[in-house]
This record gives sequence, structure tokens and C-alpha cells, in this order.
Amino acid sequence: MKIIVMGGGVIGVSTAYALARDGHEVTVLDRREDTGLVSSFQNGGLLAPGHAVAWASPAAPLMLMRSFFERDPAIRLRFPPDLRAVPWGLRFLTHCTGAGHRAATLRALRLARYSLTVMKELRAETGIEYDSSRQGILYIFRSQKTFERGIAKWNLLRAHGLELEVADSARCVGIEPALGPMAGTVAGGAYCPTDEGGDAHLFTRALAQLSQGLGVTYRFGVGIAGLEVEGGRVAAVATDRGRFEADAYVLALGTGSPAVGRTAGLRLPIYPIKGYTISIPAAGGAATPSVGLIDEDNLVSFSRLGDRLRIGGKAELAGDDDSYRPADFGGLLRTARGLFPEAGDYDRPERYACLRPVTPGGPPILGLTRHANLYLNAGHGMLGWTMACGSARVLADLIAGRPPEIDLEGLTLGS
Repeated sequence: MKIIVMGGGVIGVSTAYALARDGHEVTVLDRREDTGLVSSFQNGGLLAPGHAVAWASPAAPLMLMRSFFERDPAIRLRFPPDLRAVPWGLRFLTHCTGAGHRAATLRALRLARYSLTVMKELRAETGIEYDSSRQGILYIFRSQKTFERGIAKWNLLRAHGLELEVADSARCVGIEPALGPMAGTVAGGAYCPTDEGGDAHLFTRALAQLSQGLGVTYRFGVGIAGLEVEGGRVAAVATDRGRFEADAYVLALGTGSPAVGRTAGLRLPIYPIKGYTISIPAAGGAATPSVGLIDEDNLVSFSRLGDRLRIGGKAELAGDDDSYRPADFGGLLRTARGLFPEAGDYDRPERYACLRPVTPGGPPILGLTRHANLYLNAGHGMLGWTMACGSARVLADLIAGRPPEIDLEGLTLGS
């Protein structure tokens, strides 16, 4: 079957690879000059099923209100708000119930755990390299109150299959010795030894090369204008380089998916939320963390990627604005210097910000649409790198007519 995948990020490339392994003739369309140059370029660097706890929770509205009065909040809504943020935000609030939070968390966990399994199979099969780290992820809490609240949430993940160790302050230092000098600022943590890390950009580029070996064609510099629909099917992708026709189509454009979906009559509840990252040259030795780590109180992540330390965090509802200023990274740097003062050269930061495609409830949207040959692989939010391989396998199974290996309840359009 001839298939067009719209999007050359980690989601689109993973999908193209999975489809090519099934023997399909695959073409990937992307507006940039290579793969993985937007959200996949410099993300948090963690493959983290342990981070599947949904944002939408009973505590989220109060957290957002408090952010209005903070100097550099981890979560920020820009004023005046983007008009699309209003309906999206109202839908987000409907998920901020105990039942909604639990359901969304378990859906995300189901896909994230499956995806990491598929990633490991891919790694064993291909030997793909991407500065991977396989020492687990430590989720730390700064106060006894947040530690107790956090563990209560993580217990839900543990009860549904996630390997998890509750760690006191001393054990956190045992897991990550670089925390030693600042052990007094850590109340405890949750350690997921099966979580991993790695460079999503390196992975995307390497997997694109592997997929080309399977016959995948990449067309770069192609701006997608919309979809041409005839008789309940997509007939072609309209672009600034002409029309592209296929037997089936996969929409994997991240934050660009809603605009293209609207041309086919779809209303995808996906909003762009800006995330920020910094990469610094790692000092190495005992001062630099080697285990993936997330400071849950400050929502800042750390991932060792070869000779670099990746620091990520912050979430800003700012519409399609992906610009940034050096001052926007102040909170990340303060948290990083406070925890790991000698971890690397903080005076040589590589700054980056990009838009992540987030659904109101949290889990992505996968599978067939009301058009018989149009499939979705979109809305993965901050877990796109974590969920990429599993989502790709799901799409390949659906297109091949095979039952997916996981339950898709809550992961399809309209479910």
C-alpha cells in the first residue's frame, strides 16, 4: 500500500519506519529541511513512563491560579490569552476531577509502558544509537508534604505495573550520588529503574536513515496546505509543491495537526504548549548526574546525553509563539545550579523552546478518523519521545488490519 506520513518529527519518522517494516511504500512530507528539527530537536531527553501522571487533576486549577502571582512560574498563561486557549482550557477543566485524572493517567501509562517495550525491541533489532541512558529515572520531592502527596500519585502507577521504589533522602543520594552535597534539600523520591533517557533528535535522524534503507522516501521543504476529501476518503495532500496522492494518509504534524485536520472537517482538541530546554557541556565525574532526574516540585528535568546535560521544564500557553529570551530560562538555571552547582558549564547554555501538542486530558489521539483512509498520530504532549515507538506500532497494526497489542480505550478520536 502507498502511504503518506505528514510530519518528519520523532512521531512521523517512527510511524514511517513501522509502516515500511510491514512492506508499505511510504513517503514522509515535512516543511523543514531535515527530520526532527522542531519538537524533537531538543526536548527533555527522557523516556519516562513514570511521568505519565496527567496534568489535568483536581489540584491543577489552583496551581495555575497561583502561577499568576509568581515571578517565574513553571506553568504560565500569557495575557491576553490566545483565543484558542479558552475552549481548550474549558475542556481541560472538565478533566480536572479525580476520576478524569485517574483515567487519563492510566491511559498514558498504558501507552508509555508499551512504547518503551517496543523501543527496546527496536534497539535490539537495529543497534540504533542515540546517547541512551538506561539507569532509570529518579523523581525527587523537596518537602515532606510534596513527597507524601507525590508518592500517593505514584502508587497508582505502581499498582498498574510500573516498577517503582519509594526512596528516602539517603536512598536518593545512593541512586544519584551527584545529589550528595544538596541531600538536605531533598525529602525523598520515587525511582523507576526501567525508565530511560536519550537524545530524541539523534534517534529521529538515525531511524530516518534506517527507514530509508527500507525504502521510505523523505520530501523536505514541503508546506502542507490541507487535505482534499472526496466521497469519505482523502484523495490527496495539497502542498506548495503540488498534490501528493496515496492509498492511506497519517497525520503526525504535532501542533500543526489541527489546522490540517480542519481542511478535512476534523476538530482536533490539541493546543500548543511551549516547553523550554537548556543543554550545557557536562563536567563529568561525581558532580554531574548520570541518572535521569525530575525535580517534581519545580517541574525541572535532567538528562545526561553523552557529554551534555539537558535541563528542561516550564510550560507556557502562548499560542503559536515559539520565541524565547534568555530571561525565560532563569528558573531552569536556578533550579539546576541549586541541585548540581558543579554539573557543567552553566555559562555556555544552548537554549531552545518549542511547542508541544497537548490534548485537554493528556493522552494522544491515535487511529482512524471518519475518513476511511486517514489516520491520526497526534497530541502526545510532553511524552512524545516516550510514546513514539508504541504509537507507531499501533498505527502500523491498524493499517494492516491487525488488532493492536494494547487496548485503545480513551486513545482514539471521540473516545
